[in-house]
Amino acid sequence: MSDLMTGQSFSDFGLPEAVLNQVESMGFTQPTPIQTQAIPALLEGKNVLGEAQTGTGKTAAFGLPGLTLVDPKVRQTQMLVVAPTRELAIQVAEAITEFGKKMRGLEVATVYGGAAFGPQIKALRTGAQVIVGTPGRLLDMLKKGVLKLDALRMAVLDEADEMLNMGFIDDIEAIMGAVPSTSQRTLFSATMPNAIRKLAKTFLVTSEGEQPISIKIEAKTAAKSTIRQRAWQVRGITKMMALTRLLETMEYQRVLIFVRTRNDTMEVTELLQSAGFKASPLSGDLNQSQREQTVNQLRSGKIEILVATDVVARGLDVPEITHVVNYDLPGDTESYVHRIGRTGRAGRSGEAILFFRPREKHLLRHYERLTNSSIEFFEVPNATELSAHRQASLQQKIVNKVEKGGLEQLTAIIEKMQEQTELSATEIAAALLAQQQQRPLIVSADPAPKKFAERADRNDRGDRKRQDKRASSRDRRDASVEFDTYRIQVGRDHGARPQDIVGAIANEAEMDSKYIGQIQLFENHSLVELPKGLPTGVLRILQRARVRQTQMGMELADQAIPPRSRNPRGDRPAPKGLARGGERQPRGERRQRRFQ
Repeated sequence: MSDLMTGQSFSDFGLPEAVLNQVESMGFTQPTPIQTQAIPALLEGKNVLGEAQTGTGKTAAFGLPGLTLVDPKVRQTQMLVVAPTRELAIQVAEAITEFGKKMRGLEVATVYGGAAFGPQIKALRTGAQVIVGTPGRLLDMLKKGVLKLDALRMAVLDEADEMLNMGFIDDIEAIMGAVPSTSQRTLFSATMPNAIRKLAKTFLVTSEGEQPISIKIEAKTAAKSTIRQRAWQVRGITKMMALTRLLETMEYQRVLIFVRTRNDTMEVTELLQSAGFKASPLSGDLNQSQREQTVNQLRSGKIEILVATDVVARGLDVPEITHVVNYDLPGDTESYVHRIGRTGRAGRSGEAILFFRPREKHLLRHYERLTNSSIEFFEVPNATELSAHRQASLQQKIVNKVEKGGLEQLTAIIEKMQEQTELSATEIAAALLAQQQQRPLIVSADPAPKKFAERADRNDRGDRKRQDKRASSRDRRDASVEFDTYRIQVGRDHGARPQDIVGAIANEAEMDSKYIGQIQLFENHSLVELPKGLPTGVLRILQRARVRQTQMGMELADQAIPPRSRNPRGDRPAPKGLARGGERQPRGERRQRRFQ
């Protein structure tokens, strides 16, 4: 929510006790202007047309009154939220889930393109009361007869102008046309172009001719941000490797790292702790007292790094936070403003760091406009620079120790070692360094950036054609390598394809695709061949890696892939020219085999 608060309290609105208690436990006390005007109107059953900039708290403005209409005992869709992007849909769903955490039986489902239909259809059929989704996938679900709106009590169009800009106006009209006339409707938009006003006139006016309540929150001119913003494009190394390198080489007091989901807070924290950093998660799984204890530990310095999601970090005020890292970019600019606002507080300087993929680069322009500040591009320290930093740090520690004195007895021991072993002082020092170093002083060279297709790089319709074209032919597996068979918890029901699995393993483990053997897909799992003796650290990374938004959960399989199997699906012969792992052989190689 925005830092701009009114003099009212959430308790003034008459929200249900379960919702009000949860809101207060999240640290929200005073509503923002858009919430002050929208919540009472929606609670009175009015349709609302809201015009407000990002950063004003629109999600709670429709989410809280929407939850008051939901009966958790009824297993039907009662609230529908349409969002322009899957990132925003996920974020809105997480926020509503958090707001309704104390409503027993409440289920919130998210549907969007670029992901498997199966799990989303299952969520709808099991009776989730709140559905948040993108226009294309929602329309698909309507046409399939899976999304039923008979019991719908509230329909919300969020960021309507963005959906207009993305060409979803026809889809929106089709979806809203299926909304029952008895349902309450609300539309929120940062701007009001003519097409949006026409949409509002068509769908927000009641059958009795009652006009919607119009709310407009004047945009504030943003003062030029004093927070330095820097961005790194993800390539060559993983985001986790980049994060640890930054934390090791930059000077900070406290760091707040934003990730997308609760599970991500745990995974990133575990990896940071294993790398020697004092980190802790802040997730929705913690109750209010546990959250307060975690924040107090951050203030006291017992922990230095906090890994959190947008929802649970709202209202967090720790002046010692010098850096905010956007490990995963938010789905909307409202959340971005909130995130970077956690640093540079109480007149201090702050720095916001963004990790972005090429498909997310356009978001940076929105962030710049909203913060009235530029974003600098930078490169994460490479292996050579990291080695130099570690060596320089060690050298400074040694100099400081010598200047402090008190090494006479240890010097005598070194001299005695030299006499007894005929080793030089340099050799002894090198051996001691090799024995004591916690991190390698000479870091292995970074891998060359790979051009794997991004698994989520699809339009809202789930169109796979562009990605299939980008998934170019790779080398066949190295015949000199011995393989073990591993089982992963991702299969055809999740929409997984062999190239998705290859891309995930190659990207996350930094493994050349020639070391990835056969892949065999089943309904709920898959088998994949990887080199024998896979390091524990690599296996741990791959256990947490995701394919189609599902964790691999990789483990050694009890059975091996049959030697003659060349078909990743395992139910029919592989098409001509299809190599192991479901990848097509180069045309010349196919032609050569044909004449052997």
